[in-house]
Amino acid sequence: MIKNLFGRNKRIPQAYKPVMEAQEVLEMFSRLTLHQQAVLMRLMSRNLIIDLPDDAIMGYELDWGVEKAMVVATMAEGFDVTPALQSPADA
Repeated sequence: MIKNLFGRNKRIPQAYKPVMEAQEVLEMFSRLTLHQQAVLMRLMSRNLIIDLPDDAIMGYELDWGVEKAMVVATMAEGFDVTPALQSPADA
């Protein structure tokens, strides 16, 4: 039998793969360690805005880590935690 040296198994791009159902996502998430969950939160936070009464925090302004048995978000280095004034009338 002659083996095809140039034949490759092509990977299907993720955009063409079927989307995971909600139950599959929950099952996968439940098997992750806290450190893996923190990494996943960091990825998800790129599309996240936390709307607070006086401010809005973008997800990329947060550092995600693990403390004891919790995933914790803290303000990243270099980001100011004080709300920016919208107009001179706000002062």
